[in-house]
Amino acid sequence: MGETGDDERGFFAELPIRRPAKAEPAEKPHYHGHRERLRERFVAGGPDALPDYELLELLLFRLIPRVDTKPIAKALIARFGSLAEVLGAPPSLLEEVKGIGPAVATDLKVVAATAQRMARGEVQSREVLSNWPQLLDYCRSAMAFETREQFRILFLDKKNGLIADEVQQTGTVDHTPVYPREVVKRALELSASAIILVHNHPSGDPTPSRADIEMTKQIIDTAKPLGIAVHDHIIIGRKGNASMKGLLLI
Repeated sequence: MGETGDDERGFFAELPIRRPAKAEPAEKPHYHGHRERLRERFVAGGPDALPDYELLELLLFRLIPRVDTKPIAKALIARFGSLAEVLGAPPSLLEEVKGIGPAVATDLKVVAATAQRMARGEVQSREVLSNWPQLLDYCRSAMAFETREQFRILFLDKKNGLIADEVQQTGTVDHTPVYPREVVKRALELSASAIILVHNHPSGDPTPSRADIEMTKQIIDTAKPLGIAVHDHIIIGRKGNASMKGLLLI
């Protein structure tokens, strides 16, 4: 082997140590700053400071952590109309919106169930007739966005405290079979002194039908001789609610 000077190609020369180049910091997605600003607005102004789609965005931040959720929130509101209607929609319809899969649809229903449970707690903890706005809120959250008619009964004690809240019948999109004797029988089983009848109109219009009025009067006539009062029959729709007592129909 010759001297190093004979090494024409530099095979034996000391090679410089190559250090890996420092990785450039990854650029944060554009929506990260938006998320922080939205959270700050919520903290500063509360939920009333945000429109429905932004409040829904805040919720979707946790459910879909690495995606821009603003377009998804807007698409949900455009499809269903409001935050309440989004939470009330069936999972199968939620999944028709791009970006919403089965897991997120289920999480949204969990949020809806939690809200309903809170509303029911407000009703259960107080005398029902003096807590009418909360009662309507609860009934609306539980029934307004159902796709089929439900007939619900609130059973009350002598002090108008809530004994039980039961869905007695579920029907079709425009009809629920109701049997006055069964209503009164259940009231007697629970030792209820009074009841409030509630059902929903999936069409959205809470106006009582002639059949609604006649059925209510049949229940009143069956219950009265047994000492059970019918305080009201409330009809719930997406566009509001109607009280038969308030309308002087009973």
